[in-house]
Amino acid sequence: MVDQKDSPDLWVLKGALMVILIALLVSGIQPYDRATWLMEVAPVLIALPVLVATRERYPLTSLLYALIFVHALILILGGAYTYARVPLGFWLQDLLGTERNPYDKIGHFAQGLIPALVAREILLRGAYAQGRRMVGFLAICVAMAISAWYELIEWAAALFMGQGADEFLGTQGDEWDTQSDMFMAFLGAAVAIMLLSRLHDRQLARLVRP
Repeated sequence: MVDQKDSPDLWVLKGALMVILIALLVSGIQPYDRATWLMEVAPVLIALPVLVATRERYPLTSLLYALIFVHALILILGGAYTYARVPLGFWLQDLLGTERNPYDKIGHFAQGLIPALVAREILLRGAYAQGRRMVGFLAICVAMAISAWYELIEWAAALFMGQGADEFLGTQGDEWDTQSDMFMAFLGAAVAIMLLSRLHDRQLARLVRP
């Protein structure tokens, strides 16, 4: 049994949805590269209708909704500027003294963190696996599988679009970009399981009633 009262208030979710829709609209008015924008925000365009449609019968924890909201904004910002040109990334580049704009690594970290918690929530609520350690392991595996598929999509884009895929790939001349992207996704998934599991468990206990 799901207790709706332990999921975020409906007005909070509606407010978050409005912020995302406005951000999508503004980012799509004049993005740096239209094709890149569409490919980068595609996960948001897919996830939003699913979340809205499943809100009543399968509400998520507050933690997960909040992280999905942040991830959506990361994707939208990256789509508007392309990851190699996001101003926040240039600020981080100066701060950290890196050779390239590191904003895409934030995106890949989130690409590991949020899917890992989504997988963990589904696995625990559906009792698809036994034991917290096994659930954590499987959640990280799911996040890494998603990261690998994303890299395959980037590879396919490079094959079909040629030089036109450069903005989407965002390698910035780094020959090990694919590997470092997947490593950042792994770090994000590991952080999700090691640092957020207890908070996640508390919220799940309140959300799902026996």
